[in-house]
Amino acid sequence: MSQRNTAVTDQVTDCPLPEVLRLIGDKWCIQILVELGAGPRRFTQLERAIEGVSRRMLTLNLRNLERNGLITRTVYPDAPPSVEYALTPLAEDVREPLELLAQWARRSIPALMAARHAYDARVQ
Repeated sequence: MSQRNTAVTDQVTDCPLPEVLRLIGDKWCIQILVELGAGPRRFTQLERAIEGVSRRMLTLNLRNLERNGLITRTVYPDAPPSVEYALTPLAEDVREPLELLAQWARRSIPALMAARHAYDARVQ
């Protein structure tokens, strides 16, 4: 792989939108951030709340969000140890727009599906 491609994750361009969309545009990241908007959650609580996410994908996305300063990971020395995830102030800034997007998605899915079916019927 070229050097240009290996440093992509640490570069910031004049237009940060593509980088931010890569970070939070993933379907799991958005759902994690929306779920954590209700308050801190343990891993298993997130796993149960986010339908269809695998343990591996949840772990990868939590690490990515933590790496980018959007969530914190707190380990409690219980027996067995418990881990809790929470939003950072940086993520709190984007929480409201993400929740509005989630509300729009729930409200608009019937119209989106109807448009998709109408298009498919015309094209075939």
